Amino acid sequence: MVEVDLVVVGAGPTGLFATYYAGFRGHRVAVVDSLPELGGQVTAMYPEKMILDVAGFPAVKGRDLVAGLVEQAATADPTYLLARTATTLEHHDDGVVVHLDDGTRVSAGAVLVTAGIGKFSPRALPAGEGWLGRGLEFFVPSFAPYAGKDVVIVGGGDSAFDWALHLEPVAGSVRLVHRRDAFRAHERTVQQVRDSSVEILTRAEVTALHGAGALESVEITVDGEPTTYPAQAVVAALGFLADLGPLQEWGIEVRKRHVVVDSAMRTNLPRVFAAGDITEYPGKVRLIAVGFGEAATAVNNATVAIDPTAHVFPGHSSEGNQS
Repeated sequence: MVEVDLVVVGAGPTGLFATYYAGFRGHRVAVVDSLPELGGQVTAMYPEKMILDVAGFPAVKGRDLVAGLVEQAATADPTYLLARTATTLEHHDDGVVVHLDDGTRVSAGAVLVTAGIGKFSPRALPAGEGWLGRGLEFFVPSFAPYAGKDVVIVGGGDSAFDWALHLEPVAGSVRLVHRRDAFRAHERTVQQVRDSSVEILTRAEVTALHGAGALESVEITVDGEPTTYPAQAVVAALGFLADLGPLQEWGIEVRKRHVVVDSAMRTNLPRVFAAGDITEYPGKVRLIAVGFGEAATAVNNATVAIDPTAHVFPGHSSEGNQS
C-alpha cells in the first residue's frame, strides 16, 4: 500500500506539472504511468521535435521540455510507479484506493487523471509484418541512427512530416509516401518539406519490404505501378489506436474517448479529477499549454476535496519568496 494525498494517473507533461503543483500545495504525490519512462507521448513519440506553443519558450525540444518538467516535479518528492497500469478504483468516505496491475494499492484523498489519449499502440503497416526492429520503426526517438541511410516515411500527418523535415539533413535520402494527395499535417510544415530535398510520393503505398536479415529496399506502388527503391529504414507514421483501458470501468463519464469534466476539472465521480488531452468540455483545445492550466485548476480544486478546510486559491507562488 502506498499512501499519499493525491495520485496522478499519467506522467506526461500535464501530469508532471500537476505533480509539481500538488507539491506546491503541500501534498504527498504518487504518479502512475503504463510507460516505463516519464514524459508520456512526448518521450515516446517526438522527443526531438521542436515544440512552439509552450509559454515562455519560443521553441523547446520535446526531451528538454520533459527534462525541465521532471526537475520541477522533483520538488514535490513524488513516488513514481512506472510501467504499471491503474486498473480499479475503490471509493471510501475519506478518500479513494487505486489498484494497479502489479498488485500495488495507492490510497489517496483524490485522483487526477492526466492520461493523454490513454494507452496507445501504433497502427500497423500491412507490408511490414515481421520487420519491426529490422529496419521498420514506429517512432524516431533519435535521429543519429538514420545518418546516411535511405529512409522511407509512410504517412500524411504531423509526425510523418516532422520526421521527414528533421531527418532530411541527416539521412542519405528521404521519401515520404502517402496514399492520398491531401495531407493532415500543418500547412507550414508541409510547405517546408516540399521546399526540401524530400521526395513526396502521393497516391502511393509501401507494398513490400526486402532484405536478407536487415532491410535493403522497399517496393512502393504508385497508381498501381510498383517501383523498388533502396531503403535501410522505414518509419510507419500511420497514427495510433488509443484506448482508455480500465479507466472506462470506473464508471467515469466518457464522450468520444475523452473524460467529461466541468470548469473545476471534476469528473462525474467524487474525488476524481482530470486534466490535459484526455478531458472534454465545451470549447476544449488540446494543447500542452492548455493542459498546464487545467493541471493547476484540477490540483487546486482537488485540494479542497482532500482537505475541506483548505482554499481553492493558493495565493501566488511568488509570495513565498517575499520577505
